[in-house]
Amino acid sequence: MSDLPDTWDHEIDCEGLLCPLPVLRARKRLMAMALGQVLCVRATDAMAAVDLPHFCGQAGHSYLGQTADGAVARHLIRAGGQGSAG
Repeated sequence: MSDLPDTWDHEIDCEGLLCPLPVLRARKRLMAMALGQVLCVRATDAMAAVDLPHFCGQAGHSYLGQTADGAVARHLIRAGGQGSAG
């Protein structure tokens, strides 16, 4: 996915955490981020690939996609909508 940003504003490490913890941690961080900033969620739980896009759709954030970094998936989310500071 070459259209994904290669840099981001914030990163959280959710490696080894199972559902729903990656989503809960992403939600908490996104609430403190400015609109348009990008969050990278590093996760090893395969369900994050389902849960994070679903959460983004519900909360008004943009799920940009994921890339692989070995066994870790980097999920990129652009802050927007409910709960984001402006």
